[in-house]
Amino acid sequence: MNYKKLGNTDLDVSTICLGTMTWGEQNSEKEGFEQMDFALSQGVNFWDTAEIYSIPPKEKTFGSTEEIIGNWFKKTNKRNDVILASKVCGPMREYVRGGGNQFGKKNITEALEGSLKRLKTDYIDLYQLHWPERNTNFFGKLGYEHDDDGSWTRFEDILENLQKFIEQGKIRHIGLSNETPWGLFKFLEISKNKNLPRVLSIQNPYNLLNRTYEVGLAEISVREKSGLLAYSPLACGYLSGKYRNNQMPKNSRIERDGDFWTRYQKPNSNKAIDAYYEIAKKYKLDLAQMSLKFLEIQPFVTSVIIGATTMEQLKSNIESVNIILTDEIIHEINEIQKYYPNPCP
Repeated sequence: MNYKKLGNTDLDVSTICLGTMTWGEQNSEKEGFEQMDFALSQGVNFWDTAEIYSIPPKEKTFGSTEEIIGNWFKKTNKRNDVILASKVCGPMREYVRGGGNQFGKKNITEALEGSLKRLKTDYIDLYQLHWPERNTNFFGKLGYEHDDDGSWTRFEDILENLQKFIEQGKIRHIGLSNETPWGLFKFLEISKNKNLPRVLSIQNPYNLLNRTYEVGLAEISVREKSGLLAYSPLACGYLSGKYRNNQMPKNSRIERDGDFWTRYQKPNSNKAIDAYYEIAKKYKLDLAQMSLKFLEIQPFVTSVIIGATTMEQLKSNIESVNIILTDEIIHEINEIQKYYPNPCP
């Protein structure tokens, strides 16, 4: 396994992060336990979850993934072997603390206490804001339209509340998710000017079909040591090649919940996927492993969050750290990006 520092800390996190959002929906607790056992045995010490998991979000499964992880901690007594990340969700439906904004003092306190209870732990290593409260473009939304009534929680207030949790020992570090360059920079600026907790990471989508992170955010990540935790690295499985030629594997994410996972069903996505497939075939590489390795070696990426539903997928994804991408392969990948630039932003 390979490791990188988390932000400007001394924490070494594995460059493969174990994603968990399918546990409690596509995967049973038993399967989640098996994944955790194997991942840890392979040196994967960084795990990511969220209070809203499993996905797709439903009231009946809210918090189910954290419960599975907590049950594993209780069974194995290996909490201290894991660098654990979780998230408080942004504005949400009424079943989450009455709905609406979630980063005010009362809601964020309830969220954290709930996660700690489900996870059966006294602390979370990296606590992240799952998506912004303010009206901005995230989750693949293009064309920013400024419509701001100022109802969102001030960044200063959020950081001050998070600081109290750090002082209490309930969280160690903080991060963002689904954020914009402006959002990340403002959090960093305020933390510096007011001596408040510093954002160490940003968890945004990044894959061969969506390299928009490279515009704006990549530079901030490198210069400010606030690295990317790349989610959806295989574009909901499309970059494994399993959906090529109109295939639809039984119980796959798209077969089960196709109406929810629409982000990668775009006009040029299949053309780009076929082109990347041909590169992998030419160099006798597995398409999924090639796709993951390309992300791992980027200087602005701290870790790549994989989400496997089978042990075969998990083993293959973790093994991606051991493959080598030559300059020639990287050049050919970048040439495809020129032909089909970010078909699924």
